[in-house]
Amino acid sequence: MYIEIQPGVRLFVDVEGLGFVPDGRSLREKPTLVLIHGGPGFDHTAFRPFFSRFVDTCQVVYYDQRGHGRSSPRPLGECRLDTLADDVVRLCDVLGIEKPIVLGQSFGGFVAQRYLARHPAHPRRVVLSSTSHHFGLERKVHHFGRLGGPEAAAATRAFWTQPGPDTWAAYEQHCRHLYNTRPKDPDAGGWMRFQPDILFEHTRTELPDMDLRPGLAGVQCPVLVMAGEEDPVTPPEDAAEIAAALPPRWLAGFERFPGVGHGAWRDDSAAAERVLRGFLA
Repeated sequence: MYIEIQPGVRLFVDVEGLGFVPDGRSLREKPTLVLIHGGPGFDHTAFRPFFSRFVDTCQVVYYDQRGHGRSSPRPLGECRLDTLADDVVRLCDVLGIEKPIVLGQSFGGFVAQRYLARHPAHPRRVVLSSTSHHFGLERKVHHFGRLGGPEAAAATRAFWTQPGPDTWAAYEQHCRHLYNTRPKDPDAGGWMRFQPDILFEHTRTELPDMDLRPGLAGVQCPVLVMAGEEDPVTPPEDAAEIAAALPPRWLAGFERFPGVGHGAWRDDSAAAERVLRGFLA
């Protein structure tokens, strides 16, 4: 379905699971889990089908961020972190969601960190999954080189410093298969609507000087940080620094998954489900 969060700004939204379930003689309200996808330029489909397993615990809301995927096109300059963070609140207002659990994956974790900084009282809980707080170019180059050799290291440096179609093509060839330790679902690639111009724009503008740690000082809800030990694009060192920047009373856990790359559920679904179920409950 489509919802309008501002004049002319329509988001594609899918909702899975009931919000209220029979419990004896009453209806019990389940929490709502809002999923913020990665990218930028990607869409919500990377969360499927894994997150369907949580409908017994939560109502699950998938959406394509402003200008992404199946949502209405928007000017490239509009897809900034502050705007996308505020869109989480706008989305919840339109859908009538109060105190959501919010999970941000990768670039969605950038958005979730800005959301925590700008709206600290809004969420019930937040998961920061396979994400970073900064550009961290040298770490990216090191880890891609460690996993894929000199060609991967060179392609990493070239794309992240000179984003465009040619450097992206080389990065796709030498680096993208290194994101995870298990092969991708061959069908899932056809689900996503990828818009590379959004990725190139963010990499040229906001990413180089990004530092999201100061905004984490005012967090007011439990936050779970998840990282794969073999993630080259958002390395576990970045996650450790995010965890260290959170107020200790609100750090609900820092989970590092051995043998896992970008998005723990993609490489070790059982371990990821166990950790997430504990937090969602």
